Amino acid sequence: MNPQKLFGAALCLAVAGSLLLAGCGQKDAKPAGGAPQYKFRLAESNPADHPVTLGDKKFAELVAQRSNGRITVDVFPNAQLGEEKAVLEQIQLGALEFTRVSSSPLGEFNKQMSVFSLPYIFDSEEHMWKFLQGEMGEKMLDGLQQSKMKGLAYYTAGARSFYAVKPLTGIDSIKGLKIRVMQNRINMEMVAALGGSATPMPAGQIFSALQTGVIDGAENNYPTFLTQNHNQVAKHYIVDAHQRIPEVLLISKIAWDKLSPDDQKLIKQAALDSVAYQREIWTKTEKEAEDKVRASGVTIIAVKDLKPWQAAVKPVIDKYGGDFKEVLDGIDKARK
Repeated sequence: MNPQKLFGAALCLAVAGSLLLAGCGQKDAKPAGGAPQYKFRLAESNPADHPVTLGDKKFAELVAQRSNGRITVDVFPNAQLGEEKAVLEQIQLGALEFTRVSSSPLGEFNKQMSVFSLPYIFDSEEHMWKFLQGEMGEKMLDGLQQSKMKGLAYYTAGARSFYAVKPLTGIDSIKGLKIRVMQNRINMEMVAALGGSATPMPAGQIFSALQTGVIDGAENNYPTFLTQNHNQVAKHYIVDAHQRIPEVLLISKIAWDKLSPDDQKLIKQAALDSVAYQREIWTKTEKEAEDKVRASGVTIIAVKDLKPWQAAVKPVIDKYGGDFKEVLDGIDKARK
């Protein structure tokens, strides 16, 4: 082989090698008499100090500790590795190993994940966790494998409630209000069922839309309400907790399948063990946000009786409930 062809062959081998490493993290040479070493990456869209990102970091810490540094997971916050949709595509291709995403977009890959968009299906945070940590919750994580990703654990994102520039005292207060919602049919129909006018728009436009009267209100959790400065213009918040949409920590199925059974067990358990810490941090952050919201002059009303709200959205549950019968039965069972 002449020198030019020899160089070309070497270059092809180098490119192929780099792609292989990108497909399952960087796998170091297997130490003599030991297991292989891995350097993985975890994509996170939230800021570095966000409660969900801190959960990612606890997971990475546990993996490093339990593998004696043989397996490391570097967390990249602030969407450094891309937004959720692009990251999920990389996960499926095996070009990225770990990510944390909302369960909402995962509905495109496992229809059952869309169930969390249905309003008032959970009575409380405890009810949600009893379901998520039960047989059906685990089954839903495993269901992602058909889309080349492996669900490891759920994280909390709290509960979403309504807020507005006008007083909110009960369900009748929603009637006639223009409420910003995510681009989601269930969310739009939920607001309509409560008597409001659903207005889909990007999150970045909410503040100015509240200021100018394009919308009267929106819905989210305390931390987001505060950090997006919506409390500066929307001085009324009603705690109805209409949705509890959990986050999901997952790994590429391609990366997962290349791990030994022992390493798979180590990573899965580290993910599960990071949940308690993430929930604790979320609870603390949520309480601090609520206190700051109150101090900023926002009137907060807690819904005492959810029955009228649940009755109003029953047509939405009836319309979509058939698609999630098995899951909804599991949620109902978790009440007992």
